[in-house]
Amino acid sequence: METIMVTGASGHLGHLIINTLLKTLPASQIVAGARKTAKAGDLAARGIAVREVNYDHPETLDKAFSGIDKLLLISSNEVGKRVSQHKAVIEAAKKAGVKLLVYTSMLHADTSILGITEEHRQTEAALRTSGLPYVLLRNGWYTENYLDSVPSALQHGAFLGSAKEGRIASATRQDYADAAAAVLLSKEEQGGKIYELAGDESYTLADLAAEVSRQTGKDIIYKDLPENDYRDVLINAGLPEPFAAMLAESDTGASQGALYDESHHLSRLIGRPTTSLKAAVAAIITN
Repeated sequence: METIMVTGASGHLGHLIINTLLKTLPASQIVAGARKTAKAGDLAARGIAVREVNYDHPETLDKAFSGIDKLLLISSNEVGKRVSQHKAVIEAAKKAGVKLLVYTSMLHADTSILGITEEHRQTEAALRTSGLPYVLLRNGWYTENYLDSVPSALQHGAFLGSAKEGRIASATRQDYADAAAAVLLSKEEQGGKIYELAGDESYTLADLAAEVSRQTGKDIIYKDLPENDYRDVLINAGLPEPFAAMLAESDTGASQGALYDESHHLSRLIGRPTTSLKAAVAAIITN
């Protein structure tokens, strides 16, 4: 019986992955890793062991990874610190004898023009030289990254961005969670595999605005802005400056194809079509 640990378990993606694993595995085979274990109290209540995993404190990692067969490293959200944090996890996993490390990287990390992929490239390089068997889940954009703006778009009658007519092949967090669970549960040898994960369909932000208009009956447009102007809008809306800059730069990258992929690795891995834009919008609107 293999034991699987999911790091970042108190976050949205971590929770979804564990929920998916529980459909197949008993709670006794799943371990949740969280920086603050209290935030994973709902998982503990379901019988899942919760261990402290603090990327900034490597001393927590040796104990946390003891007895773990497969480890899912959900990438840190601390831009600028991720390489050192991820290397600490990799070193501790190797020391603990982890048999497979699965890492959530970024779509086309090896060739992407997006600045945010640099830390993923360095993490991938660390994995290649670690001697650990590993899998790269190169996740594309979350559909939720745009759907979170639906309430504002309905209020103001417009989506804002700087993606021009770039096509975005996004998928929902649940789609990516199902993919991670599929790899962790697979009986096939996974070491060395690289999955470029993206939605089956692609859309422009004008398409997104049109879909929201269709489903709500309200006139919603897409207004394209220069990258710096869009960044300033996001900062004024309350986003931290580094995060706002990352989103604005990613939109510009989308205009050059950085968020597009047509490999269909994701739908093949999860055994179903990825969630359509139509369905994702409907879920947001009805909630």
